[in-house]
Amino acid sequence: MQPRYEIRDVLDQLGDGIEQIGLNKWQLRTLYALKKCRTSSLGGHIDACDECGEIRISYNSCRNRHCPKCQGNNREEWIAARERELLPVPYFHVVFTLPEALNALALHDPQAVYGVLFESAWQTISVFSKSKKLKSGMIAVLHTWGQNLSLHPHLHCIVPGGGVDVNGRWQALRRDGKFLFPVKALSKVFRGKYCHLLQIKSPDTYQSLRAELWKKPWVVYAKRPFGSPSSVVEYLGRYTHKVAISHHRLREVGDSEVVIDYKDYRQGGMKKQMRLRHVDFIKRFSLHILPKRFVKIRHYGILSSTWKREKLVELQYQMTGIRQEPKREEEKPLPRCESCGKGNMQRVLIFDERGPPKSQIGAGHTRHSCSR
Repeated sequence: MQPRYEIRDVLDQLGDGIEQIGLNKWQLRTLYALKKCRTSSLGGHIDACDECGEIRISYNSCRNRHCPKCQGNNREEWIAARERELLPVPYFHVVFTLPEALNALALHDPQAVYGVLFESAWQTISVFSKSKKLKSGMIAVLHTWGQNLSLHPHLHCIVPGGGVDVNGRWQALRRDGKFLFPVKALSKVFRGKYCHLLQIKSPDTYQSLRAELWKKPWVVYAKRPFGSPSSVVEYLGRYTHKVAISHHRLREVGDSEVVIDYKDYRQGGMKKQMRLRHVDFIKRFSLHILPKRFVKIRHYGILSSTWKREKLVELQYQMTGIRQEPKREEEKPLPRCESCGKGNMQRVLIFDERGPPKSQIGAGHTRHSCSR
């Protein structure tokens, strides 16, 4: 079911006032892209059924990674690519969370704070794997938000339950179904790695935060292995292309306020609602617009692109006896006409931001939809 409200509705209410709320140029550019998504402002195309003549006008998507409407196809493509890389081994879900003491720095220099988060999380996994003389791997996805759109930087990671030895053979770490490494030990090493890297990259900042960073234990959360390797990618796919808030959580967009749904995990995931002024909602949403070209999904070790290109196929063959053939690009079939169910929709015209020809707007059997 299509959501009743969109972020665009809030931006429309703010109008030109969005320029005065203290956002940087990149955040503004992102918000303007979301505002134009699937409107005539981005152009589009016209398809016609080769059987019944039905006409469909489709407007282009903004394709921005922060847009709630543009992630569905990206997610499915990502899942399909990862499924070909699975090994017949247990996989574990690990979450590395930064303490609130780093939030102010994350607002000031997100590139550094989030970059060190990725680096320290992988170093932590590597330390434990190398202690077993194995090379492990990791897929990490950055999320920066909590349910109420507050700043809450954390990494969702998938880690295989073992690694490759010096002879290139797979070795499992545990056979008892429990997590790979002790969580308390992971937390201590993670904090140590993060603080060490922060001290190297920004010694003055580290000294000013040192007491706060070491005052409380850091949080690393780990789950038992997934039911099957195929369920791993589907599970992680829920996280890879999420944005700070989906349109389905927008309950009301009024003249001056927004009402959103959220879960309060401090009270067992109780469902609640929050009322925010338009300005406050957009400010909170903008906290989670990542820096330009910042990579939010990263692959490490035996799951890195370099290792996969050179050695993954051989490891899969070694473990399964089946050699993975290179994927061939398949031509996508033309979409079927929704009106007659017999014909195919053929592309007849592409138009720019000036919109479709007036002769096509309001024509008989015309439908409006959206396009990638």
